[in-house]
Amino acid sequence: MAPEPSTKRGAATRRRILDAATEEFARHGVAGARVERVIQAAQTNKAQLYGYFGNKDGLFDAVVSDSLDRITTMVPIDAEDLAGWAVRLYDAYLEAPELVRLATWVRLERNPAGYLTAHSAPANDVKTEAIARAQAAGVVREGDPFDLMALVIAMSCAWSPVSGVYAATADEDPAVHRRRRALLRDCVQGAVAP
Repeated sequence: MAPEPSTKRGAATRRRILDAATEEFARHGVAGARVERVIQAAQTNKAQLYGYFGNKDGLFDAVVSDSLDRITTMVPIDAEDLAGWAVRLYDAYLEAPELVRLATWVRLERNPAGYLTAHSAPANDVKTEAIARAQAAGVVREGDPFDLMALVIAMSCAWSPVSGVYAATADEDPAVHRRRRALLRDCVQGAVAP
């Protein structure tokens, strides 16, 4: 992949490509995504896309990396309040359902087992270290910090686009979301309490 653009205009073009590709890959996956649709939506050309990302796979990798950075920035872990963190994740997935869909495509088309991506491992380390500190402080139950993190994230995805039961949307009745948040908070608190 080429280095970051050196001009504001180049950075804006790269951002437009990433945004258009995020939508395209979230909707169609790697196999179904079309570079031509990304180019059209980003109002750019193939030379710029390939110059920044190398190829379609490089573009997908950049989209996934960008999305993981985005969710980590949107919802930083609070290991002393994992129930609150789960609720904030639920809200983030409502606001940006493409984040969950992209992770699903990674599992389906790239990494069916293990870490989601190599890029996710360091972010997970930050989370598990925070959980380990909360455990040492007696705020979180004993157990493998990684497993606790995975459990909390999975619970926050219960109504996400990957749910086998029901995929919630942001435009549903606010009372329904309040009810789900309360249930999620209670369940996570019960699961992680010392």
